[in-house]
Amino acid sequence: MSLSQKLDTWYTDYGRTLPWRGISDPYRIWLSEIILQQTRIEQGRDYYHRFVEAFPTVADLAAASEEQVLRLWQGLGYYSRARNLHAAAQYIMDECGGVFPSDYQGILKLKGVGRYTAAAIASFAFRLPHPVIDGNVYRFISRLYGIATPIATDAAYSEFEALLLKKIDRHRPDRFNAALMDFGSLQCKPVPDCTACPFADECNALKTGRVGVLPVKAAKAKPKDRWFYYFNLRWHADGVEYTLVEQREGKDIWRGLYQFPLMETDKELTYSQLQAEANRFVEENLRLSPLIFHLSPSFRHQLTHRTIHALFLEAELPSEPLLTTGKYRAIPTSEIKNIPVSRLIDRYLQTL
Repeated sequence: MSLSQKLDTWYTDYGRTLPWRGISDPYRIWLSEIILQQTRIEQGRDYYHRFVEAFPTVADLAAASEEQVLRLWQGLGYYSRARNLHAAAQYIMDECGGVFPSDYQGILKLKGVGRYTAAAIASFAFRLPHPVIDGNVYRFISRLYGIATPIATDAAYSEFEALLLKKIDRHRPDRFNAALMDFGSLQCKPVPDCTACPFADECNALKTGRVGVLPVKAAKAKPKDRWFYYFNLRWHADGVEYTLVEQREGKDIWRGLYQFPLMETDKELTYSQLQAEANRFVEENLRLSPLIFHLSPSFRHQLTHRTIHALFLEAELPSEPLLTTGKYRAIPTSEIKNIPVSRLIDRYLQTL
């Protein structure tokens, strides 16, 4: 039996039932693929339903504000995905006449869409024979054929793509790709049960004792440590409690999200250093006299290239601060739940 036939037989018995499977709507398939980048299916499923409910069509998504999209995305991380999703929806409406691109190259032009995502949409929505290659596929195929090329590189993608283009079922590329991904996820796991594998008799890695070695992964750079000191400053006016926030700008993964005023350092401050630096910060930026801060527990937040160690400095102010810059904004404390914030800020808010 061919690779395609064996996968098809296995998929009939063990394939997953998912809300974006078995449909041909390119908009919803695209939504699911963007949401599932760097996200577990269990978590992504809820976000998929939220987005479909809030924005049933690409026109609805395009018409939304970026802040609405970021607020709905909150908690998923990698916020550039949400911004790209929104920008691509507007591109479809403005440049494609509101019609989702129906060929691989056209799909690839959408902002935030790479080769894997374009292949997934092309095969699942339009049944075009483009193989999908994610981490699960890399693992399965590298073991099956004994490929030791380090994965997550352009060279590896091209090599695996060329091989799978010869193997893909051109009549049902959508089913072939779904089976390929599911097999890597459910059967050919990082620590697999090879005794139950239908490919055991032909698996190169199993024959050569390299199941635990393949796929080969390129060495990753060690994340750098950063220390974030946030100021949660509150005061009352006319019976309403207010809090100071700022919106991140520039080419930042959290661009467009809100946070408390931030003081960032590249080394951890001692308690006495923190008191001195914190009061210098509020004096220079807010014209405040020295404050007594209550310190939150520390929060550790892992990003791809950064490990953030965060501490929140809380203080009650006697009156509204005198702002020396337009970057800060006073909002009723009750409104914080309605603005988009990072997962780190959200974790802190849930402790209050």
